[in-house]
Amino acid sequence: MKRIYMDYAATTPARPEVVQAMLPYFTEAFGNPSSIYSYGQEAKAAVDQARTRVANLIGAREEEIVFTSGGTEADNTALVGVALANESKGNHIITSAIEHHAVIETCEFLEKRGFTATHLKVDKYGLVDPDDVRKAITSKTVLISVMHANNEIGTIQPIAELARIAREAGVYFHTDAVQTTGHIPLDVNQLGVDLLSMSAHKFHGPKGVGALYIKKGTPLTPFLHGGGQEKRRRSGTENVPGIVGLGLAAELARLEMDGEVRRLTGLRDRLIAGLMERIDHVRLNGHATKRLPNNVNVSVEYVEGESMILNLDLEGICASTGSACSSGSLEPSHVLLACGLLHEQAHGSLRFSLGKWTEEGDINRVLDVLPGIVSKLRAMSPLLKSKK
Repeated sequence: MKRIYMDYAATTPARPEVVQAMLPYFTEAFGNPSSIYSYGQEAKAAVDQARTRVANLIGAREEEIVFTSGGTEADNTALVGVALANESKGNHIITSAIEHHAVIETCEFLEKRGFTATHLKVDKYGLVDPDDVRKAITSKTVLISVMHANNEIGTIQPIAELARIAREAGVYFHTDAVQTTGHIPLDVNQLGVDLLSMSAHKFHGPKGVGALYIKKGTPLTPFLHGGGQEKRRRSGTENVPGIVGLGLAAELARLEMDGEVRRLTGLRDRLIAGLMERIDHVRLNGHATKRLPNNVNVSVEYVEGESMILNLDLEGICASTGSACSSGSLEPSHVLLACGLLHEQAHGSLRFSLGKWTEEGDINRVLDVLPGIVSKLRAMSPLLKSKK
């Protein structure tokens, strides 16, 4: 039985060419980039090339890219770094109710240390209203953080408009772009953001490495202290193999993006239409068009999401019920609840996220298998029986 992977939003397999590019930096090219002799300079050159490739992917300058251990560290660095650097100006942060936990819990951390945070509501599609952002800004606001696209429902926010509102108010703007970097065209200058987070393993790079874009002139207090690497913004000996992998993954994503967006959008729309046609009482979560090209999130009424996932896995199909970071929790998705879903609807959510190796046959397989799974589970469902 062929195994079908449809959870690319959780993580992606590293591309073979990315792995091959990384290998020499574990062994023969193992130098420390801070060393001035040849081994170190060879490693430094590799890091510099990767920095250029990442900058090119998002339209930034090389010196505006800081390498991190992943998206979580990038988010933490952005929020804590800007908050601490601007304590004399204010202590208020604005974010949305559907952010990744890396942002939500960082805001909670800052709140315990004297900051306040406003968590903006979203509409039924998961969109932030720009007027709400404007109204939430006070004289104490120092940072606004709204994700570029949601990891569960795929809704893409109007970041350029939100960042413009922040800029007009003299407030710094950060976006978590972990789900969009390498997947859709992204230019930090057009978006107008001051900080942007990304993670390599979301676009076929290795785990454990990411980057934070910091616009030139943005004040930031580092919270990793030591050797002063990354222009004193993130101390610690660089993860050279990981950074090399991130750089090549960024370059390949940039070169192939237009074709992949078209291909995945077609597969996505076919899957959505097929699910709606073949299964009754299915709701699409997120915006119909303002969504990631690879994201399909639906709620199937009268069925538990976990049961569908387990039955799909028996058929060789890997999907999820929400974000992988919280899949072990019995609590319904905070994202879906924020969009107005009832608890039972949120519990019946199913996310398919497509990727580089998703084929039309994989879509056909899901559409062939899932209706039978839903029918079987509904026949046993106390949720359905309670409606009769």
